[in-house]
Amino acid sequence: MFNWVKTAMLMAAITALFVVIGGGMIGGSKGMMLALIVALAMNFFSYWFSDKLVLKMYNAQEVDEASAPQFYRMVRELATRAQLPMPKVYLIDENAPNAFATGRNPEHSAVAATTGILRVLSERELRGVMAHELAHVKHRDILISTISATMAGAISALANFAMFFGGRDSEGRRTNPITAIAIAMLAPLAGALIQMAISRAREFEADRGSAQISGDPQALASALEKIHAYAAGVPFPAAEQHPATAQMMIMNPLAGGGISKLFSTHPATEERVARLMEMARTGRME
Repeated sequence: MFNWVKTAMLMAAITALFVVIGGGMIGGSKGMMLALIVALAMNFFSYWFSDKLVLKMYNAQEVDEASAPQFYRMVRELATRAQLPMPKVYLIDENAPNAFATGRNPEHSAVAATTGILRVLSERELRGVMAHELAHVKHRDILISTISATMAGAISALANFAMFFGGRDSEGRRTNPITAIAIAMLAPLAGALIQMAISRAREFEADRGSAQISGDPQALASALEKIHAYAAGVPFPAAEQHPATAQMMIMNPLAGGGISKLFSTHPATEERVARLMEMARTGRME
């Protein structure tokens, strides 16, 4: 519940940032609407066809009960437990252990895992990972991430307008050029920070959803520790070629440390594991 409230607050914050900056500082009402339309157009295609696009980028191959019986049956059993339609199931021929979910809604969803993660994890740990991905589907996180990306994109578009054409207030008067430049530089940064915070909140919520679906929070905790340990030494060329898609993975293969944590799409593995172990200890997964 906390992460849903946090997500709602962050979504409200990024919307308010767009309205305040767009309507009152660097865009005016017309500029604000134009920026929103541009951002919507940029993200609509990606949202509607996200499953086909990302699966093609990773050369994912669809499997069924005949070609991958154990894995397919696992996903089917977890989808039934989650009260979800059966998603399409894909395998990616990569050594790096990782997995992701995609699709615009539960009826048009897909889950994918690398061949590396099937080799590295035990069956119990893999159940925890796939339950996490199904939790993303159940929570419609592709829609949430698209909305936040749209708002962040609109803020960036407004900033670009200000840089090229100068800032204007809600009454069409030019703003102080220094103020306009400062806002144009800082606004996209603030939007990106909020967008990344939304993504981290959704990862925590999917971890909790995994515990609910599988009934075994320790399984995902163990899986995350293994993935974290293996991923550091195993390259993931497909993710490196398409860095924008790395945020979809159960663990970002391109994540760094230091100040970059502010822009991380995923929480620290240690914190995720600690929360899952606390669920296992208390039995509280609601």
